[in-house]
Amino acid sequence: MSQEPTTYSLFLFLFLSHGVSSYTVPNSRQDLHPLLQKMAEEIIDGSYLNALLDLIQFQSSHLWTDDLSHRVLAYLNSRNVAFTIPSLQAAVENHLEQRLHQPQKLLEDLRKTDAQQFRTAMKCLLEDKKDRLDLKDIIIDLGEIQERALQSPGVNRSLFLITLERCFQVLNSLECVEILGKVLRGSSGSFLQPDITERLPRDLREDAFKNLSAVFKDLYDKTSAHSQRALYSWMTGILQTSSNATDDSASWVSAEHLWVLGRYIVHLSFEEIMKISPIEIGLFISYDNATKQLDTVYDITPELAQAFLERISSSNFNMRNTSTIHRQGHGFWALELFPKMLGLLVCFYNDLELLDATVAQVLLHQMIKCSHLRGFQAGVQKLKAELLDIAVENQTLNETLGSLSDAVVGLTYSQLESLSPEAVHGAISTLSQVSGWAKSQVIILSAKYLAHEKVLSFYNVSQMGELLAGVSTQAFCSMNRKDLSQVLRSAVSQYVSELSPAQQQGILSKMVQAEDTAPGIVEIQGAFFKEVSLFDLRRQPGFNSTVLKDKELGRSQALFLYELLLKTTRRPEELLSAGQLVKGVTCSHIDAMSTDFFLAHFQDFQNNFALLSPYQVNCLAWKYWEVSRLSMPPFLLAALPARYLASVPASQCVPFLISLGKSWLDSLVLDSHKKTSVLRKVQQCLDDSIADEYTVDIMGNLLCHLPAAIIDRGISPRAWATALHGLRDCPDLNPEQKAAVRLKLLGQYGFPQHWTAETTKDLGPFLVLFSGDELSSIATKFPDILLQAASKMAMTLPPKEFLWAVFESVRNSSEKIPSSDPILGCHGVVAPSSDDIFKLAEANACWALEDLRCMEEDTFIRTVELLGAVQGFSRPQLMTLKEKAIQVWDMPSYWREHHIVSLGRIALALNESELEQLDLSSIDTVASLSRQTEWTPGQAESILQGYLDDSGYSIQDLKSFHLVGLGATLCAINITEIPLIKISEFRVVVARIGTLLCGTHVLAEFKRKAEVVFGDPTEWTSSVLQELGTIAAGLTKAELRMLDKDLMPYFQPSAIKCLPDEIFKELSAEQIASLGPENAAAVTHAQRRRLSPLQLQSLQQALDGAKTHSWQDAPASASPTRTSSSRSPAGALQSLGLWLGCPLLVLMAKPLW
Repeated sequence: MSQEPTTYSLFLFLFLSHGVSSYTVPNSRQDLHPLLQKMAEEIIDGSYLNALLDLIQFQSSHLWTDDLSHRVLAYLNSRNVAFTIPSLQAAVENHLEQRLHQPQKLLEDLRKTDAQQFRTAMKCLLEDKKDRLDLKDIIIDLGEIQERALQSPGVNRSLFLITLERCFQVLNSLECVEILGKVLRGSSGSFLQPDITERLPRDLREDAFKNLSAVFKDLYDKTSAHSQRALYSWMTGILQTSSNATDDSASWVSAEHLWVLGRYIVHLSFEEIMKISPIEIGLFISYDNATKQLDTVYDITPELAQAFLERISSSNFNMRNTSTIHRQGHGFWALELFPKMLGLLVCFYNDLELLDATVAQVLLHQMIKCSHLRGFQAGVQKLKAELLDIAVENQTLNETLGSLSDAVVGLTYSQLESLSPEAVHGAISTLSQVSGWAKSQVIILSAKYLAHEKVLSFYNVSQMGELLAGVSTQAFCSMNRKDLSQVLRSAVSQYVSELSPAQQQGILSKMVQAEDTAPGIVEIQGAFFKEVSLFDLRRQPGFNSTVLKDKELGRSQALFLYELLLKTTRRPEELLSAGQLVKGVTCSHIDAMSTDFFLAHFQDFQNNFALLSPYQVNCLAWKYWEVSRLSMPPFLLAALPARYLASVPASQCVPFLISLGKSWLDSLVLDSHKKTSVLRKVQQCLDDSIADEYTVDIMGNLLCHLPAAIIDRGISPRAWATALHGLRDCPDLNPEQKAAVRLKLLGQYGFPQHWTAETTKDLGPFLVLFSGDELSSIATKFPDILLQAASKMAMTLPPKEFLWAVFESVRNSSEKIPSSDPILGCHGVVAPSSDDIFKLAEANACWALEDLRCMEEDTFIRTVELLGAVQGFSRPQLMTLKEKAIQVWDMPSYWREHHIVSLGRIALALNESELEQLDLSSIDTVASLSRQTEWTPGQAESILQGYLDDSGYSIQDLKSFHLVGLGATLCAINITEIPLIKISEFRVVVARIGTLLCGTHVLAEFKRKAEVVFGDPTEWTSSVLQELGTIAAGLTKAELRMLDKDLMPYFQPSAIKCLPDEIFKELSAEQIASLGPENAAAVTHAQRRRLSPLQLQSLQQALDGAKTHSWQDAPASASPTRTSSSRSPAGALQSLGLWLGCPLLVLMAKPLW
């Protein structure tokens, strides 16, 4: 742990002796204001924070004159402590920077301030001051002070603790609550550990208590389940004290208490809810903002919701039918209002007896919000289906379609196909806003709508909203270009990103016509712009940085546009500030920047760091090292060769860890060996341990890379709760880390059979670490919590044992209804239900073949898209589901587009003969199949040939959107047919074709075609090479050897992987060294085995981030350090705080080193 200098005056003498100045002012003590005398004494004592607070206090009530600075210096001189203004300013800054390194020392300093100083510090936090204190010689930026304080986790933690300790004794409680709110809202939620409630005041004024409760409600989702329970206990303890309840039979819960609790009402027990007075619950429901509160109870359980609904029904509200509402004298407004007043409780409404169609429709409209619930969605879908049946009683579906809200998502194909075009047209305002449609449903409804409209115009397309994805590619191409342009500028353009690549290319082909490219390209906005081809960009003369600000760029586009605009602009800084254009900054551009320009505009790179490639980061690191290593952001050291990490002294460990912890190490360092070196330096800085929560704050994202040994033995009990909060968000712990976390959890909480509901919720992300046997008790005790944990893993593939636990939990809780399927051998088999399949998600992969074979036909129809999305199905399971599809829909020759689209991965089980039976005349059907990446060559060939046969097109007839829609099946093309593809179509989809992982011969033929568009490979630029993608892997040995080494970083990594081993080895050592970190990491083991020792050495240089551009590599001994006032033994970092790269109390800009 770093030690404070024993004597500030000695340090200041050594550090500032060059700036000593003397002033001879008679009676200097008498002339100086007492508060400034006090400030001067604190400067002498080294209490710079106290001195600064006194200065701020003085300036708030006195005018600072020119002579005051000199009087202060004269006073110090009279005490034999000599300063100049700059030396005094530097001393204060140095001290405050130390406090940022050690926010616990800041906490100690604030504890030692007197009441007035503390009040001043709190006021600085409380007030939204954006002004600067102008003391003539010194400028104090109060806005910067507050901003830095509230952005720093370590400092934030100290401010939170000191506010709890002292604020309520110095300021009024409302002000303190406001400060707590500011500090907490800037935190991750880890400050609110369960034991923090012991420090919360229990004698707050009513208004302050309500305000603080509101803060806790705002932070609810950031707070652990244990902390939620503790905060609930604190809130209810105060509320019960103020209650008028005199005995146990009366409830302490009033309408106002429910309003104060807000989201925390889900922690009321069933018994407490049932005791609430009907008058109080009725009063609460009538509050204007009660609905807003009930709309946020996302984690309410069905049992508690039913209890609330029962109490509401015991009041004077009765919603069962229209006549009851009218008898109560509320009129039709009540019919609309009451369901709305229920908030998310409406998702559990079960009083369906005697409910009429009108009320059912109103309830369905309110149930749109039920998608926000944490779990229980299967029950919601079941309730919607029941209400749907009531809503259409004595009416046809055509008549009621527009009043069914998002329950229409539950309609089957046959129900949707039975709708008339007129009904769909009349209900389009509802249908277009409903989310959750399956792609097959969208296809059916869009066809119905467009059948009524006849002609596709801007007006009718603008009405489609969520149904836009059902418009065929061909229909987009047939639209008037002016109408299409209006669509892209209208609100419906937000749905363009959800279109398939074929549909998007169809729109582009219309917008970017050969005879008039310019207007069409400029009108394309947002993410859609990155689909514009490099060829079309090169034909467009009118770009500038302003036009590009609202457009997302692909890397090839950015490379071309930055180079183009750099030649014409007089203000190159505008290009960097345009955001997406930074993707196009090359190393040569960075090299050419003057030192002043680079340092002045480095923030533009930092603001857009996520857009930069690892190679660009490497170039920036070398540039910074060369021109200003003293102020170099420490995380950039990780982009330099590993030996440069040795230049980080122990005294600079904190800024190094903070800076590195704010980035994602996996994207910054791609080589495993280099990552090991970086992590070794991290461990050295940590001294192989994490002493407290402040050190966890320092770690940031580095927490995810802690070695298993530190997780197991190096995290102190004090730090563990905060560390666990951070580990929850780690996307990919390795097996050793997972094992260490599991052992740590078992040591703290015991085996899962002993866990409480709160523990299970808090450890949800870690449930995958436990065995099936350990999870069985969780599945039995807390099945809903287990399902909620599984639902949050929707984008991953959890371990099989976890999926089996989820599967068994659902099966054990579902109704056991034997299959009625007439298939032989299904008698008595408990087949999957729609509810089961909906709940299971990825755990559907656990169904036995017999279960899938005996599935009811109606169940298959309702769940086929869910089943088609399951990644874990085996080949036999997919074959069984394919047979079920044939049983339900007949032979593949009878299947329509929506059938094929709905299959998802199930389509992979179709053999070549079955694929040939499909109607593949629509490119949209083919595009849905080409989304799958596991086709065999034979299957892909069948799909490609099927499309050509069914559509009547030959290869030379294919348009750009056809080529895009064919996707991976294009790799099955006969290489003799590739020359037949029209250049005019090929050149605008080069980037799309360049994403395909085709065979070597196919890529080689596409490369020949690319030469017609972009010229000989010797003429290719960085933007062309980037645009080509895998097509560049079709280069011959001779062509590859002729490429300039400076182009090597602009191969896409996928192209490097696709280069045949015998061709890759032809690269020179210099070319390999120039690959850049990302491409070097893409080199396969097979390619590596063919390299010579010299080539392997070059490859390692590229992986390590060695310099290959203009400068000579700096010696390893070069150090980016500066003299530090604190002495720290190597590896020491215990109880250190967070460093933000800028002092808490900013007096002037500081370098990072």
